[in-house]
Amino acid sequence: MGAPADDLDLIGRRTAQRTSVVRALIDNGGFVGARALHGVLRNQGARVGLNTVYRTLAALVDAGRADVVRDRGGERLFRHRPFPEHQHYLLCRACGLSTSVDSAAVESWAERVADTSGFAEVEHTVELRGVCPQCRMS
Repeated sequence: MGAPADDLDLIGRRTAQRTSVVRALIDNGGFVGARALHGVLRNQGARVGLNTVYRTLAALVDAGRADVVRDRGGERLFRHRPFPEHQHYLLCRACGLSTSVDSAAVESWAERVADTSGFAEVEHTVELRGVCPQCRMS
């Protein structure tokens, strides 16, 4: 099964390599680094270069079809966003589990700041980290 056509349409020229990257990101289901995703693709026998993985992930972020967070070491981790709506996540510091969170208050605050400051096209990043219930019990 290929990657969703609308994702590929948003990021430029359709290639087998880009299709493989998007499909692998979707199949991963959670946040994953570019190098780890590249490793998955290589293990599956896909002939995709690491630069192609990075460029495809960056294009997905720019198109609003992937979310990105940074891990404790600063590496960017990516997760497919099936809908264009911006989301925020709570990530487990121990195992990497991620869950989307209700962020209506953050979005309202960001809109108010933009309105009162006169700024346009305001973007924001909110990263919430903790320890999930499973890891807390270990």
